[in-house]
Amino acid sequence: MANYSRDFLVAKHQDYELKIQDWDLHRRSYMGGQDFSNGYYLNRYVLETEEEYLKRIENTSLDNHCRNVVQIYSSFLFRVPPTRDFGSLTGEPQLEQFIKDADLDGRSYNNLIKEMQINASIFGTCWAIVDKPLSNAKTRAEELSQDIRPYVSIYSPDNITNWSYDRANNGRYYLTSLTIVEDRQGNDAIVKVWSLEDITTYKIEDYSIDYATKKPIKIDEQPNPLGVIPAVVLYNQKSMKKAIGISDLSDVAELQKSIYNEYSEIEQLIRLSNHPSLVKTPNVEASAGAGSIIEMPEDLDASLKPYIIQPSSQSLESIMKTINMKVQAIDRITHMGAVRGTEKTVNSGIALQTEFQLLNARLAEKADLLQNAEEQIFDLYARWQDTAFDGEIMYPDSFDLRDYASDLQYLQMAKASGVQSDTFMKEVDKQIARGVVDDDEKINDIESEIDAQTRPIGQFSTPAIEGEEIEQ
Repeated sequence: MANYSRDFLVAKHQDYELKIQDWDLHRRSYMGGQDFSNGYYLNRYVLETEEEYLKRIENTSLDNHCRNVVQIYSSFLFRVPPTRDFGSLTGEPQLEQFIKDADLDGRSYNNLIKEMQINASIFGTCWAIVDKPLSNAKTRAEELSQDIRPYVSIYSPDNITNWSYDRANNGRYYLTSLTIVEDRQGNDAIVKVWSLEDITTYKIEDYSIDYATKKPIKIDEQPNPLGVIPAVVLYNQKSMKKAIGISDLSDVAELQKSIYNEYSEIEQLIRLSNHPSLVKTPNVEASAGAGSIIEMPEDLDASLKPYIIQPSSQSLESIMKTINMKVQAIDRITHMGAVRGTEKTVNSGIALQTEFQLLNARLAEKADLLQNAEEQIFDLYARWQDTAFDGEIMYPDSFDLRDYASDLQYLQMAKASGVQSDTFMKEVDKQIARGVVDDDEKINDIESEIDAQTRPIGQFSTPAIEGEEIEQ
């Protein structure tokens, strides 16, 4: 029977302490809108009042590159769905329910995996806990009637506050302890601790207050029948530390924050240049707006006459150039120059091909990590069902990121080159068909039709026009 102290329950892993600020920046950068504004990432001017600073935040817009990058990665990864062979689990009624509703909250397994991938792309990692409710059912049929089956709960790494790994005799690392903040209710928190022996849930009052002394309240305690902690870590890219991954936004978020500050400079520059400041003495009466009249006292010193201060807008162009350079840097970092490009640029075929190959390599790495995580999830699912997972999960090895417009133009030039080979012409026609048609069955029909053509090269037939004779 486990009893944990408050110090243990609120303790944070040293890597958690190092990464929590980065995770907060990445989350806000992806969310955008009010979440990003509330991060106060706008640089504050010297002598700027609180009211002026908040007003400037309200007037500054955000060009959300982070969300765009994450969504593009996700769309490419799941453009072709993975192939899942469940082996001996195939046809199991509870597995079918699990695929349709994986988290007991109505989300399908596919949607859950997509959300895990997005979280891993943002934070570097995403955790999944495969759990099963306790039941007094004695048979599988009773469990099926009560809808007692395994389910998945996903957690972003900012909710996993502490963890501990140990190394087995065979050299494999395994979790020995995992602390999860399940829910936050004001200053209170619901904390669940997984160990190899049991699963314990506590309510902690004044969770965020360091000097609080209220004892934690145990809500629930259950044995861990698996003998292992059923947690799966999906990495975006692996780092040198366990349970810590490399986010896709680690550099993009900083560039986006810099662009956000430069947008504020542009807004201020436009506002000041369009609305110059009037310098006058208190005795001078003046009104703003077009056609306004300024009345000066007759005895006013000539050196004190009103005048206008209007900042120059010459620096506006240089700020825009700086922003464009940073956008290009984001495209270069993420290998999305050919995908995210909004302006027509002249790139060589080799440059585009290299860009696509780099993006394809990154996507292939993500797919391998997703495949590994899914196999671990189904292995834990099978353990909860007192069986073993002998199936296989397969993600695409290549995502075929090609510039089809350039390929088609190249193939048309090859066809017009005049090569005297029927086989060559047929192969070019097949390549053109593959670049235009996506349906595999139709592609097979088209290729069969191309192979069936037996017209000799150089022989052309001219159809006879009805009612006319064609002279030799």
